[in-house]
Amino acid sequence: MDEVTQRLLHSEEPSIRLRTRVEILGESLSDGEAASSLERVKHSTRVRRLLSERKDNKMPYHPYSKWYGAHWVLASLADMRYPFGDKTLVPLREQVYEWLFSKQHLEYVKRRETYAGSVLSVRGVRAHASMEGNAVYYLTALGLADERTDTLADRLVEWQWPDGGWNCDKKPEAHTSSFTESLLPLRGLAHYARLHKGKYGAVVRGAADFFLDRELYKRKHDGRVISEKFTSLHYPCYWHYDVLFGLKVMMEAGFLRDRRCTDAIALLQSKRLGDGSFPAEEAYYRCTKRRTTGFSIVSWGGTGKHRMNEFVTCDALSVLAAL
Repeated sequence: MDEVTQRLLHSEEPSIRLRTRVEILGESLSDGEAASSLERVKHSTRVRRLLSERKDNKMPYHPYSKWYGAHWVLASLADMRYPFGDKTLVPLREQVYEWLFSKQHLEYVKRRETYAGSVLSVRGVRAHASMEGNAVYYLTALGLADERTDTLADRLVEWQWPDGGWNCDKKPEAHTSSFTESLLPLRGLAHYARLHKGKYGAVVRGAADFFLDRELYKRKHDGRVISEKFTSLHYPCYWHYDVLFGLKVMMEAGFLRDRRCTDAIALLQSKRLGDGSFPAEEAYYRCTKRRTTGFSIVSWGGTGKHRMNEFVTCDALSVLAAL
């Protein structure tokens, strides 16, 4: 066992210790130490802080409030391997459902229709599919899924574009899916397919190919980097994309060993620090006294290109351990 793994096993953060045992060392959740770690995660300082603003077991904000609404809190808990099936989270789930099934939310979903002469052609659906995708992910991962989760998964399948991804672009000439709009639907459907014996497996395969054909961070037609943001390491990514998040989802979906991941893996390995750990090079959250867009009630280890971030390191080593 290398030094950085030992450091993660002795982290003050219970979810880091648990994830290291399960994702890096390959222990089963039924193993004694890993199993007891679940309760430590549930009662950890970071989890208690994330849930501290509940009133009547609900968040007093819109579910999508960044990054403290119910939608983002549940996603964070799922990423931390919060225990499965906790009924105290049901009110947060109901907040999410109320939002995603509302008339106001569905008004953003538009069929992109064009005419060739008198012939109507539907060129896909414009939708913020990352919202439904993230919900399918955390509801499945947290053991909170029900028949309404099935409906969200069905929506994603209906909204998938011909190239395998999803997009919310309003421009009628848009013809290529969006990385940031497509990764969370892929993640959600990969977890859903695993729970439902491969249902929608072809949809998952098509979505994975959308990323793999671009080697997870390059333009398909000329091989240039799509965005420099994609090559920096972050935690959490929320709805944003970076190459580590892409590799993590490929791992979860079962495509990490595809040869088209090779360059992305090499890029990740190039970020490794001298002590074997990985940094958070940038952040999409801010811990401030004033609640603004991007506010986080907890810190996720901060940033610094030359110092270890435990959450990024755990993600990166989990990916490398799965190769």
